[in-house]
Amino acid sequence: MIVAMQAEATESQINHICDRIREFGYTPHVIRGTERTVIAAIGPGDKKEHIESLKSADGVEDAFPILQPFKLVSREVKKQRSAIQVGDVTIGDGGFVIMAGPCSVEGYEQLMSTAEAVAASGARILRGGAYKPRTSPYDFQGLAEEGLKLLAEARNRTGLKVITEVLDTEDVELVAEYADVLQIGARNMQNFALLKKLGEINRPVMLKRGLSATIKEFLLSAEYIVTHGNPNVMLCERGIRTFETATRNTLDIAAVPLLNELTHLPVVIDPSHATGKRSLVRPLAKAAVAVGADGLMTEVHPRPEEAWSDGPQSLRFEEFAAMMREIEPYINLRKSESN
Repeated sequence: MIVAMQAEATESQINHICDRIREFGYTPHVIRGTERTVIAAIGPGDKKEHIESLKSADGVEDAFPILQPFKLVSREVKKQRSAIQVGDVTIGDGGFVIMAGPCSVEGYEQLMSTAEAVAASGARILRGGAYKPRTSPYDFQGLAEEGLKLLAEARNRTGLKVITEVLDTEDVELVAEYADVLQIGARNMQNFALLKKLGEINRPVMLKRGLSATIKEFLLSAEYIVTHGNPNVMLCERGIRTFETATRNTLDIAAVPLLNELTHLPVVIDPSHATGKRSLVRPLAKAAVAVGADGLMTEVHPRPEEAWSDGPQSLRFEEFAAMMREIEPYINLRKSESN
């Protein structure tokens, strides 16, 4: 259920409501907005007698059930969009943040040249895989900690923040030592042990939508992270598996405005994995801005034909620079419309 406190509610009244919520067998989550405080009571069922009891308490403006199966990530609980802070980079405040870099960290020269190129063109976050989940066990699996160290060095050299994927609960703390944002890949969207572990760390998380996941399943996976203590979650639409074979996956562009209706979490689009074709990345980047995404994740490589993974969908440096120039008018238009 949701308990909306009055604007003038005291801290003592808020604490009293939290105690009452616990007595009823729920877990209280206090969400402080600019105008008032809302308390989400998470637990099995929203009993009418509990709601009526809380409505009559001092400092309470209203109490009502949460209708969505996902609770803390829903717009019912928090009307205002969440903005996630990654150092000096903000995702979800109405701007458009670019995350770019190679699919896999292959070595020093490849990563440093890519980091410098994407930073020069306006990217704010460097992506790069140190641990790579691959369909075939014979494909390159990543450089592991060596790759993490290279990502950290690239951050020191360019000022870019770093996002990289974590695959296993055993690696979460190690990856968190080096990365600013931890990514959960599509194959791990419903790895519930990993989701719970990421709920316990003090790092933003980007959750990618599973290959065949519904929006409800996607948001319930995000709910796992938030309910375990980490509210700093962003969602990534990276294409779903359909009957179509002309592209690697099918980018569900409608998912962005739908997610913006259902959740307060920021939404990012990954057109590289969605299409598998570099020629489609640039037009879909424009679509991402137009449809209301908070950011873009794209793959960039100095020599895509030599890439150890995902070469066909990786942009060359000049192609990435051209994409950034092409989307700038769309970003500026969106800013002017929001002012």
